Amino acid sequence: MADYTDITYEVDNGLATITINRPDRYNAFRAQTVDELVMAFKRAWVSSDVGVVCLTGAGDKAFCAGGDQKQRMETGDYGPSASGLFEVDALHRVIRDTPKPVIAAVNGLAIGGGHVLHVLCDLTIAADTAQFGQNGPRVGSFDAGLGSGYLARVVGEKRAREIWFMLRRLSAEEALDWGLVNKVVPAADLKAEVRAWADQMLDFSPTALKVLKQSMNTDTEHFVSIGSMAYSTLEIFGETPEAREGITAFNEKRKPDFGQYRGK
Repeated sequence: MADYTDITYEVDNGLATITINRPDRYNAFRAQTVDELVMAFKRAWVSSDVGVVCLTGAGDKAFCAGGDQKQRMETGDYGPSASGLFEVDALHRVIRDTPKPVIAAVNGLAIGGGHVLHVLCDLTIAADTAQFGQNGPRVGSFDAGLGSGYLARVVGEKRAREIWFMLRRLSAEEALDWGLVNKVVPAADLKAEVRAWADQMLDFSPTALKVLKQSMNTDTEHFVSIGSMAYSTLEIFGETPEAREGITAFNEKRKPDFGQYRGK
């Protein structure tokens, strides 16, 4: 299980740190990255040496920039996976289901699918250099399940619509004001702050924390099935000229021309 290529996994005094290790792609994930993340979360789930999990990104530029759009442009998908499926739904599921608190340590850009990952974590601590936002409608993509419905529970309907409809990019302090993160610290202090939060939770009953997490998840569980249905739609939509225009424009570094698709 230690043979990771796209992530790293470390355990230190009860804290498992899962790091997306693709800084040359702003820690964007391909299918293999997702497979490894799912495996790492399950590893932390069953480990008696782990009481708290931290998800972060390598380097100081990005937490995660979402799906690897260069990979998508090159191959038409996110590359090969162990099952043959792009298991991003399974990743969302395991972050929610891991019966231990999960902290997102946002060290830079949390954009698109990377933004969804931090939202799904139980707690978010951000560096003061972090930025948050969505990108889907710009590149012909969307997240109509947890990434939007659950986001509205976190920040409220109006602000969730602003994030998705306007693709508003938020600073760390704005994200704190919106209730999107729990705390903002200087970038140099991010690791120490995560350690302090983890140490506090490690003093508590693991069963109590597990049941509390499961209880709070229950109210938003229906977004999981909505997301599965929406992902089926996204697979179909991804083959349309409209979606291809979005990804092509992104990789050509130009503004997409979606005008012809209005009114349909």
